[in-house]
Amino acid sequence: MAADFDRTKRKFDEGATKIEQEIKAAVKHLNDNVVTKIRTEGTQALRNLAQELQKLADRMDDSNKSTPPQK
Repeated sequence: MAADFDRTKRKFDEGATKIEQEIKAAVKHLNDNVVTKIRTEGTQALRNLAQELQKLADRMDDSNKSTPPQK
């Protein structure tokens, strides 16, 4: 009976160790690949968005200049 308990405990310990290793590997992958890519592409996306907002603001200014004031 004690041998069964020890064997089961050992298997749980091995499983927990493997899960911990997999989680560490997943976190490393996210940090090394995904986060870096998001930062790089995210900054470019923000720059593109800023340019588009600038264009929109320019169009709104042009529209206001060409429209006579309403009474």
